[in-house]
Amino acid sequence: MTLKAKYILFITLIHLAALVMSFLIFDEQKQWFILSEAVLLISLYFSIRLYRDLVQPLGLLSQGMDALQDQDFNVKFQPTGQYETDKLIRVYNQMIDRLREERTAQVQQHFFLDKLISTSPVGIIILDFDGNVSSVNPRAEQFLEMPEKAIKGQPLRSLPTELAAPLEALPSDSSQTIQINGFQTFKCHKAHFIDRGFAHYFITLEELTAEKLRIEKQAYGKVIRMMAHEVNNSVGPINSILDSILIYEKHLPESERTLYHEVVTTARDRNQRLNSFMRNFADVIRLPDPQPTIQEVQPLLKQVVTLMKYQTGERQIEWQEIYPEQPIRVAMQKDQIEQVLINVIKNAIEAIETTGRIIIELDYSGIRIRDNGAGLPPEFNQELFAPFYSTKADGQGVGLTLTREILINHDFSFSLRTDAQGLTVFSIGFPKA
Repeated sequence: MTLKAKYILFITLIHLAALVMSFLIFDEQKQWFILSEAVLLISLYFSIRLYRDLVQPLGLLSQGMDALQDQDFNVKFQPTGQYETDKLIRVYNQMIDRLREERTAQVQQHFFLDKLISTSPVGIIILDFDGNVSSVNPRAEQFLEMPEKAIKGQPLRSLPTELAAPLEALPSDSSQTIQINGFQTFKCHKAHFIDRGFAHYFITLEELTAEKLRIEKQAYGKVIRMMAHEVNNSVGPINSILDSILIYEKHLPESERTLYHEVVTTARDRNQRLNSFMRNFADVIRLPDPQPTIQEVQPLLKQVVTLMKYQTGERQIEWQEIYPEQPIRVAMQKDQIEQVLINVIKNAIEAIETTGRIIIELDYSGIRIRDNGAGLPPEFNQELFAPFYSTKADGQGVGLTLTREILINHDFSFSLRTDAQGLTVFSIGFPKA
């Protein structure tokens, strides 16, 4: 039974009892009976007034509670002229004003933090209580190469990205540097925050690739320039001396000329190869910044494939080309990307010993060049795009280094791996529009 009902019942019983008693006592004294009835009416009037005065604050409290439950902080009450009620109204209105201000500040802070996270150059992955992905910001989507709707609710270990395993193994409240695809480097930090009494973890990913590559290029560029300077200063005079010595050949006896000529020309040819060797290295550090223009990819790719089909030697290679029906246009410097395609397809050809297959695939996401030649051992994965690293016994690593520099300058993503089917895949990803 509510307080209102109890009060009404109590007043009703009291007045009914008083009415019955006045009837029994003043039954024969009409004047007193009428007077008692008048007193009862006055008492009933004041009881009703008192009921309204007592119940009004309860009504206000009830309305205020409903407004708070609906999270409506705009409901305020006007003073009634009653001291106690007005005091209650004043306290309620002050509380509502304070709640509205705090709610406004909270909403503004929420939108600010949401904007800050969404525009942050640092990738942020928020995990729920079970360790599944709760949300990611756009930068993390880019690093993981997946949209948020495909990531949300998934455990980190199940994500189809090379970052999944190291992120899953990252200890709490710690930082690690992670390298994937042989060149992409991330500084990852895992921490936690408390929400509603439960700990939630989040991971930040800061890409260090550009800074690392800049430092690497600065270091090896300085060494190459110094070596090229010394080699060029030596090769020219030595070649001149060797040419002069070769002229002396006609003054030698016939029996000594052949050996003499062979020794001098061998030294001169070796000198030329040394000069060519240093020129290849110098080409990497002299690579100009691209001047991209919108180009169709398919004609360029077809042209390079046609050229490279005549570079297979005695190998029996089956070529498979997959192109889209609609033209694909990308901002690029044609001659630089042409050099990249030549390097990649040349490596695919050289990976095949006698017979094999090369698959060229183009779509809107990028280019994929697959071969079923000798795969890449797992231990080479982290070194593939290191400066001048090569898996070939006589390789200089210039081709992959030059390829790396060109693709990075074009803002193209790339990777090289051997998949589960044994196909080695070089992937070039076009920038998203």
